[in-house]
Amino acid sequence: MAARQAELVAALVAGAPTPAGFAPAPVRAARVALLGKRAGEVARHWPLLAAALGDAWWDTFREWAAGRPTNGSLRDGWDLARALRERGTLPPLGAEELAAREAGSRYDGHRPPRPRRLPAVARAGGAVAVQLAGRVRLLRPARR
Repeated sequence: MAARQAELVAALVAGAPTPAGFAPAPVRAARVALLGKRAGEVARHWPLLAAALGDAWWDTFREWAAGRPTNGSLRDGWDLARALRERGTLPPLGAEELAAREAGSRYDGHRPPRPRRLPAVARAGGAVAVQLAGRVRLLRPARR
């Protein structure tokens, strides 16, 4: 029974094939609903990234998350932002949010993020995120 449950959960949240004995259409509908819920949770933790992607947010997130189990909404957003940065498609507002997170916390993609104790700097386009004494400030060049 536990193995069958694990197969169903993997099909719902990690893109695994539908287990034998389950109707594919309801499983697919539940998978889409869960991805939508997950995208909403990630957008709450990463509001600038979601806003920067605008109407493309849902499709971008679903495409990225379809075959990945969740690591929690904070880490999912972090991983998505890094993947977009690697592809060169991270919008500037999302890059600033990522830089602020990376200045404030250490995250290696495997273990949960940990607050930084020492001062740190991260760059995002024209902005610089500076963390000092536990506070992160985003510095942008002055407009001329």
